[in-house]
Amino acid sequence: MEYIYGARNKNREGLKMRASDGKVVLNLPFPKESGLNPSKFSPTAVTVAPNGDIFLADGYASNVIFVFDKKGKYLRHFGQKGNEMKQFNTCHGMTLDTRYDPPRLLICDRNHKPKGRLLHYPLEGEFIEEVVTGLGMPTSVAIQGDYVSVPDLHGRLVILDKSNTIMAVVGHNPDPKTRGNFKVPQAEWKEGYFSGTHGSYWDKDGNLYVQDWNIDGRIMKLERVK
Repeated sequence: MEYIYGARNKNREGLKMRASDGKVVLNLPFPKESGLNPSKFSPTAVTVAPNGDIFLADGYASNVIFVFDKKGKYLRHFGQKGNEMKQFNTCHGMTLDTRYDPPRLLICDRNHKPKGRLLHYPLEGEFIEEVVTGLGMPTSVAIQGDYVSVPDLHGRLVILDKSNTIMAVVGHNPDPKTRGNFKVPQAEWKEGYFSGTHGSYWDKDGNLYVQDWNIDGRIMKLERVK
């Protein structure tokens, strides 16, 4: 059985759904067992470990990452809000970094000052390292093989190689009036330029599908050059 996982910040929960019909099989609300008492709970990202454990980032509120088992039982949490090395200032996107053995969490610290960054954490929750800094506002991460795509809300998409070196920047929007602006009308869209890159995913051939943060919604396909 295949499942789709998601985070709904307005509904204040994580979700696990059957891929075949979209039926919700597991809801993940704020875990009172954590002993925390946040004034708000607003999840932004979810990813799943090889053993089925679920990691849910409370990126729009406490900036804590909560860990559940595959049945939804609370296990532990880690992280806190702030701008220090081992803190998060909007842990917005997160994925399982399968380029490493054992795999790690790759986390977008979107609003870190002075600029956004990516961080590595082991599945146990102890800080490993800053992966790359100076990214503007990284919103999510997607991995295929040795490569990572990182949408930046400032209107571009960054691609890293296995050494976490920036090897390409695509769709860069040079216009400060339209980049990072979700109200750009369709009549003003420009082919090949992003207004606010928010999500991306690879297909099996290495092509990228990029979701632009826009009031009308826009998905673009970037074909990999052979």
